[in-house]
Amino acid sequence: MKKYKHLSLKERERIFGFLQKGLSLQDISKLLHRNVGTISRELNRHSKYGKKYLPCHAQKEAVRVGMRQRRRSALKNPTVFLYVRTKLRNELWSPETIAGRLPIEHPGESICFETIYRYIYLNPRTKRDRLWQYLELHRRKRMIKNGRKVKEYTKLTEAIPIQNRPEIINNRSEIGHWETDNMEGKRSDKTAISVTIERLLRLTKLTKLEGHTAKVKTDAVITRLQQEKEINPNLVKSITFDRGPENSGYKTIAEKLKVEIYACNPYHSWEKGGVENMNKRIRRFIPKGSSVEGISQQYLTLLEIKLNSTPRKVLGYLTPIEFQRKIALTSQLTS
Repeated sequence: MKKYKHLSLKERERIFGFLQKGLSLQDISKLLHRNVGTISRELNRHSKYGKKYLPCHAQKEAVRVGMRQRRRSALKNPTVFLYVRTKLRNELWSPETIAGRLPIEHPGESICFETIYRYIYLNPRTKRDRLWQYLELHRRKRMIKNGRKVKEYTKLTEAIPIQNRPEIINNRSEIGHWETDNMEGKRSDKTAISVTIERLLRLTKLTKLEGHTAKVKTDAVITRLQQEKEINPNLVKSITFDRGPENSGYKTIAEKLKVEIYACNPYHSWEKGGVENMNKRIRRFIPKGSSVEGISQQYLTLLEIKLNSTPRKVLGYLTPIEFQRKIALTSQLTS
């Protein structure tokens, strides 16, 4: 098949001259050795609304349109396009996660997360797809992040204040330091969800709580972290709580697990930012205000696997599970 070439300025000038002589489109196409459709489209494109066909104007417009079409667009690459759409819609990954993970799974390919946001919010062709509903906050428009409300706190008198927590924990320099919090549904719900996360690995544990009492929370934390400690004793060294009444069993947890307990300052739950961030991620699957009564432990286990299998920017776009294996392998090589 002969490769198509765009009309040149010289060919446009000849078309203009042939038209002045009254030649038909068929005759012009034969003289230029061009398809008659090419000549017809050229005249329709550059002589609309009764305007006279002018070669110089037609050439200038063709160059302008050609430059616009040649602008590089990452999503014109079929591999990148399919990857972005699949991970956004099926895996519910954030644009930043998609952009960071793409070079790992497809070496040589790249895309900026802002390009994905523009594709979601600004591209007229994709607005009807409502891709914003696959983002974490489901916003129709990009908005500035605002503050968040806090809840009532109680005293954890014998817990170590978080300002006395060693820098090795604050800096996430070693594994074994956890944060925990409760996620609630409607106010009428009698159940809740315990969310516990390892600060360095971002490894998440989700447990259904059949009540809001301190005993239920205490038993859940001990059960889940005891399992981790049996696998690797160095994986459970400390736990950070807020000062909610559900955490009043912290002494029992400290004794059973042989760990240090740290407490956030009153009205400063953001000081355990790892678990607060994870709560926000979980809200994509369990929206705020929805009931958690019908959510089973089986569902939470599947959600836990999904969260631990999602690449994280802070981990170099590895998943928490992959990062845990990397840490374990490094420890074996150095020992």
